[in-house]
Amino acid sequence: MPDKSLIERSPVRIFDRAIGGGLGAGNLGVVLARNGVGKTGFLIGLALDRLLQRRKVLYISTKESVEHITAFFDQIFHAMAEALDMQERPQRLLRMERNRHILVYNRDDFSLEKLEESVGFLKDAAGFVPDMVVMDGTPRFEKTEQWEIDGLRKLAAEWKAEVWTTASLHRQDQDLDERSVPEGVARFDNDLDVIIHLCPESDHIRVRVTKEHANEDIAKVQLGLDPKTMLLRWR
Repeated sequence: MPDKSLIERSPVRIFDRAIGGGLGAGNLGVVLARNGVGKTGFLIGLALDRLLQRRKVLYISTKESVEHITAFFDQIFHAMAEALDMQERPQRLLRMERNRHILVYNRDDFSLEKLEESVGFLKDAAGFVPDMVVMDGTPRFEKTEQWEIDGLRKLAAEWKAEVWTTASLHRQDQDLDERSVPEGVARFDNDLDVIIHLCPESDHIRVRVTKEHANEDIAKVQLGLDPKTMLLRWR
């Protein structure tokens, strides 16, 4: 099956429409959920969709090893391939791997300078400039300063890349605004283009769009994550 047909059939197309056509180059999005609910799986699913479109993805983690993340990518890829009846799976997987780089940092040592240096090296050594950057575990919004968010937006604009980040929700002792967004994240609201909540239900993880660019009329999309496969599905 041609890539175009696979791309059109992906539930990610529904998600992209729900956030105004996608996050967009140079923009920042954040995925909110309690620990263990599915932030990493959700973002890997988005990353695989971009890779299927032959775009380049940089995945950054301050939580897991390269081996763990690679295994998670493989797991979700095979679930996606099965759901979409994908042909030529080994060839597609190899092509995706060539367009993906995974970087792991110690959370306490990570900095925007190190990120910029790493991307500069990838560009010079391999001609790799990301179309999508996933930052899983960083920045830690409750400890982040405005200049760091400004710097991240600057890099996103220079790379012409969409940048997705994550933030954790806690069961107790967390200040939330009227949208249930943690205050540590909400204080950067003007810098965040899209905010997504992952909400666990009895048999799925509901995907709720909390902020969609400057649009005040936010779509109530009927999408959820399958907790077994971590794939988006229509509800």
